Amino acid sequence: MTSLAPLTPNDIDIATRAADHFTRIYYTTYDSDTRLSDLPQFYRQNSSLTWNGKPFQGADGLRQLIEKMPVTKHDVQSFDCHPIPGTQPPSLLITVSGSVTHGRGPAGNPPNTHSRAIDGHPRVFSQTFILVPDPAAPPTKPGEVAKYYVGADALRFVG
Repeated sequence: MTSLAPLTPNDIDIATRAADHFTRIYYTTYDSDTRLSDLPQFYRQNSSLTWNGKPFQGADGLRQLIEKMPVTKHDVQSFDCHPIPGTQPPSLLITVSGSVTHGRGPAGNPPNTHSRAIDGHPRVFSQTFILVPDPAAPPTKPGEVAKYYVGADALRFVG
């Protein structure tokens, strides 16, 4: 049986910085006017997505999901990152929690929208990513944040 090399403090530091960087850029992109063209760039054709229990495959699957979705506004409350040993740089397991509003908020809903309608109101979510080092990206220098793509993505509304 082959043993995996232990993670070093440097691995953990780089992983934490990569997760912070990814989280900020990902949700900023998701909430942008250009998300339909920009967000799929985080994924590859072999990426798997599960959105509130519904499976999608790859960048094209993500595009199908978001093309009919109203504008969004994410408010990330927290994230946690764990490097997964076995590759250098390590793959990352990132868990994000926060709230998301689909649409323009309660004031942007049509006047006949029921006050308990989901659209336009913040919903609590939990999203888990596995980020995989991108072999097509240029090599990183020691101490630099590695380049990753989303290998797996699972979002669930929890509230």
